[in-house]
Order: sequence, then C-alpha cells, then structure tokens
Amino acid sequence: MPTKNKYLKQILIWRYKYISERQFIYVLSVLVGLLAGLGTAILKNLTFFFEEVLEGRFIKDIHYSLYFIFPIIGLILVYYIKKKIIKKEIGHGISTTLHAVSKRNGIIEKYKMYASLITAPITVGFGGSAGLQGPAVSTGAALGSYVSQLFHMNAKTRMLLIGCATAGAMSSMFKAPVAAIIFAVEIFSLDLGFASLVPLLLASVSAVITSYFFFEKDALFGFKLIDAFQTKDIFYYIILGFGTGVASVYFSKIYFKITKFFKFFKKPIHRLIIGGFAIGLLLYLIPPLYGEGYGFINNLLNGNSTAALADIPYKVDLTNIWVVIGFLFLIAVFKAIAMTTTFAAGGVGGIFIPTLFMGSALGNLFAKIINTLGGSVSESNFTLIGMTGLMAGVLHAPLTAIFLIAEITGGYELFVPLMLVAAISFAFTKYFISNSIYTVELAKKGELITHNKDKNVLMMMRINTLIETNFKPVYPEMLLGEMLKFAVAKSTRNIFPVIHKESERFLGIVLLDDIRSIMFDADMYNSVAVETLMKSAPEIIFYEDSVQKVMQKFKDSDAWNLPVVKDGKYVGFISKSKLLTAYRKKLIEVTS
Repeated sequence: MPTKNKYLKQILIWRYKYISERQFIYVLSVLVGLLAGLGTAILKNLTFFFEEVLEGRFIKDIHYSLYFIFPIIGLILVYYIKKKIIKKEIGHGISTTLHAVSKRNGIIEKYKMYASLITAPITVGFGGSAGLQGPAVSTGAALGSYVSQLFHMNAKTRMLLIGCATAGAMSSMFKAPVAAIIFAVEIFSLDLGFASLVPLLLASVSAVITSYFFFEKDALFGFKLIDAFQTKDIFYYIILGFGTGVASVYFSKIYFKITKFFKFFKKPIHRLIIGGFAIGLLLYLIPPLYGEGYGFINNLLNGNSTAALADIPYKVDLTNIWVVIGFLFLIAVFKAIAMTTTFAAGGVGGIFIPTLFMGSALGNLFAKIINTLGGSVSESNFTLIGMTGLMAGVLHAPLTAIFLIAEITGGYELFVPLMLVAAISFAFTKYFISNSIYTVELAKKGELITHNKDKNVLMMMRINTLIETNFKPVYPEMLLGEMLKFAVAKSTRNIFPVIHKESERFLGIVLLDDIRSIMFDADMYNSVAVETLMKSAPEIIFYEDSVQKVMQKFKDSDAWNLPVVKDGKYVGFISKSKLLTAYRKKLIEVTS
C-alpha cells in the first residue's frame, strides 16, 4: 500500500506540472472508456460461456425440462454469492448509478466494480429473463467513480467520468458509439457542451475499440437493413407507434405491480423461493423467454420465425401463421413478467435488452398480421421499429432508441419511421407514466437529476450541511427570569426554540422581539413562563425534506430562520442566508 501511494503521488505531481486539467480529463475519459469496455466484454464472455455450456450441452441434448431447473439454480447461486461473498445489496445498475450521481456526488461503493460482473452472468447465463446493459453500466460507473477518486477529481468531473463510463458500457455492448453518447446525455442529463462532449467521444470510441478487440464479429445483432422505407407504410407505422406505446405502459405497470407484490415478503429467501418457482415455470412453459433472447431477436430480423419459436415444446403447426402470431403475442406479454420476476427473486440484470426483445416480437407479429390480411410490409423493418418503440416508451429515451437501432443495423434509411414511432410511443407512454422504471423511485423522493440546472443544484445540496445548532433551547415551564439568564444572556441569536425537556420534542419558538417590552420588568421574571410567550413556527423543515422543498417553505413563509425537526425532535435551524450562500457555491461548482 505505501508503494502504491508513493507511485500515485509521483503521477499526480507530474500531472500538475505538465498536464492541464482539461487534458487530464481527456486522458481519464479514455482510461474509463477502456475499463468500461473491458468490464462489458467480461460480462458478455462469461454470460456466453454459461449459455453455451448449459443450452448447448444440457438443455438441447438432454431435456427441455431443464429450462425450469437452471434458472432456479442460477438464482440460488446469486443469492448465496450476495449473502456470503458480497454481503451488500447490489441494486439495479442504472437506477443506483443515477442515485449516486444525484445524492452522493458520484461516490459509488468499490464493491460495485465487481458485484455485477459476478452475479449478472450467472443470472442471465443460467436462464434468468434479463439483460446485461444495466450491470455493464453499474460496473463501468463504479470504475469511473473509483478512477476519479483515485486521482482526486472534483464532484463535477467525477460525474462526467461516470457519464463517460456509461457511454463506454453502451458503446462496447452494442458497438454503437454515437447512440452511447446520446444515451449518457439522455439518461444522466449531462450537458452536451464542448467540455463534456470530447470526453464522451473519447470514452465511447475507446470502449468500442475494446469491444472489437474481444469480438471481431457482431456478437449481438448480425442484421443489416435490406428493405427500404416506403411512404405507403406510414399509416401502419403510426398504428405501430400507438401499439408500442400501449405495450410500454403495460411493461412499466407490470414491473411496478410485481415489484410491489414481492415487497410484502421481507426475507430474501422467501422472495427467492416464490420468484424462483414462478420464473422456472414461466420458462418451462415458454422457453423463448430464457436468457437475454438475442437468438430470438436475430431470427425474427432474418425472417426465420420457425427458428425463433423452435424451443416451443408443444406439438403445434408453426406453418400456420396465426399460430405463430399467437405465440409471438404470448411471448411479448410474458416477457415483462418474466423479467420482473427474475429481479424480484434476487437476480441481477437490466431492463434494456428485454425491451428490445418485447419490441421485436410486437413489431414482427404486427407486420405478420398486416401481410396476412392482404397488406405488404417488411417484417424485418417492423421488427426493428417495434424495438425502437418499446425502448422509447419504457426507457423514456426516444433519441437513444432512434440512433441505437439505426446504428447497430445500418438502418439510417429508416429514420422517418424510427422518429415517428419513437415520438408517438414516448408521448403516449409519458402521458400515463410520468417517469421511467429507472427514475420513478428517485422522482418520488425529488432526487432525480434533470436538464434543469437550478433543480439539479438544489437536489445535490445536503440538508445536514445547512443546519445551524448555535441556538439556545428553552423549556415551556421555564420562567422569564430563567430564560433571560440561561438563554438570552448566552446567545448571539434572536430566536429560541421551545422543546420538551425530556423528549426534546419541538413545541414552538420565542422571538427576542416578543419579550423585548417585558425583559427589563423584574416583576414579571417569576410570574411569566415560556409557554405563555411561545408561538408556532411559521413553517417547520423536516430532516427528510429535499432542499428544493426547503427553499419553497422559505418562500411561502417569508421567514428568515426555520426550525429543523427529525422524528419529532428539535435538531437546529436553517437560515435563508446560509441556504442562499450554499446554493451560490454549489451553482458555481456545477457550472464552472
């Protein structure tokens, strides 16, 4: 450890002498991109290894009933790894990263650099119906946070490097560096100015180079656009936009309901037993839900519905188009249920790929229905654009959806329908679901970072840093003479909190102006008690209030000092002057 600190110190000294702050940020963005790309490559390799071993040598060669068993085994392994090795909660990748950015100044626990690397490949590789994008972001963001702390970067740079890591993870996963930058900006509300754009570009490019080093060929999607966009199909695309909007609302609602249901079970082992059995049964009945589902998506893109549904264990006629449509509909409906149940049972994964999976099924079946009823549309194009619609709606990321699908398939000729469907789906979903799955919990607590700088600054401020405690408390039974001797004479403030002597419960306030007319009347020292003089505070700040809410309370009450209460007990006061001073300092820090 001393040797490590010695070398680090020498690097920092050399850096301060020869490299400017901006240049050093560029260097760190490349480093973070490489690390994020490497982490994503490890995630994909481990997952592919488990899938190859289990699906190739066991399920297909022995019996499809193993679709029921393997996901449960994977969930049990993850449960014991979390309990015995990691011993901490991992959380959902993008949601926990957003929380770290908004409420922890970008400080992410070190164990998150490896937690998802271990647990996500087991969850997904053993059949859990989830994706890897969330864990890739979680790993990359933790690496970005660690690098920024290692080199003593400020909070603003730390958050930028987390954005770089996010772009790197996305770029490496899909080999889509442009969409990766848009994703970082859209999800993490980063400023797309020159100061942040260059580091994002460097991180995204370095990550995608890392991905090409480990995967020379397309590991996820091998499809390239064949059919051109035709204006005669615009009406169908409009309907598809509304259809994917409805599906996005369904996806989000199901996620919220199942998550809420599993919260009734307090012990993780109970959630594991119930969720594990449920996901095992689902995958046994509908095997295409197994794992991430890239094979399913690629088969639909290449027009091979029979191969996409090959694992269906029932004796059905897949040459009958309505049977195929029926199964595609069932797969789309149950994908959201399977994914959420995987998470609820303790699995680690992401929601990004499941939205692509569900969107591909919906887009494909919609095209099949049109063609069966006498129309003529490109099934591959509708499959692609169905993916865009679900991504735009569920993730509330329409720009990411448009550029990702265009970039990974070379489908830039489809920009018109991509934009049309993404816009309709996003607008429709936004009307019913105001926040995405990533952000709903943060939004409820007022902790969601947005493109509104004022709100972001207020959200990043900590209420505990604003509290002043140099106020002399008084008690309701205290007489005026005692108050003057033990509080007024020893205080530099003109306000006195009244609290219960034993419980410290806040009762009210006494202002110096309220006693000024009688404080020199000795006849009243032993006849007037504090409870006679006290009054209610114009407003009370609760310790769990957001700073934005505190600011609003000052505005509504027109007060200069307001008491802070935690669990009913008096804590201190916040003054408007200190609040505004802290706000100005944080604003300069964030925008400089």
